[in-house]
Amino acid sequence: VQLQACGGGLVQTGGSLRLSCAASGRPFTINRMGWFSQAPGKQRDIVAAINWSGGSTYYADSVKGRFTISRDNAKKTVYLQMNSLKPEDTAVYYCAADPNSGSYYYTSSYNFWGQGTLVTVSS
Repeated sequence: VQLQACGGGLVQTGGSLRLSCAASGRPFTINRMGWFSQAPGKQRDIVAAINWSGGSTYYADSVKGRFTISRDNAKKTVYLQMNSLKPEDTAVYYCAADPNSGSYYYTSSYNFWGQGTLVTVSS
């Protein structure tokens, strides 16, 4: 499975961005997809995740009410709508795919990773 993420950029505090991550490859056996963020000098942390079938979602406490994860099964694409952005949201955002049923929270559950897209929120 290959993942291609895009949509990052520079935005002011309170602004919005939508990240996209397109998946490709055969066989396409994905159980869950997630978005992680990694700020300079910090570890990579879960932002949000979504089950590929069923659509159950999970969010980090810091983004609940501001970010929304969604998917388009036909396009094999997952989105992260980011609203009310804050300077502390500044990070490289990675999409990832879990073909199994690991914990949504841990990076080790995800076998496939996109290249990352930079989100910068200015104050």
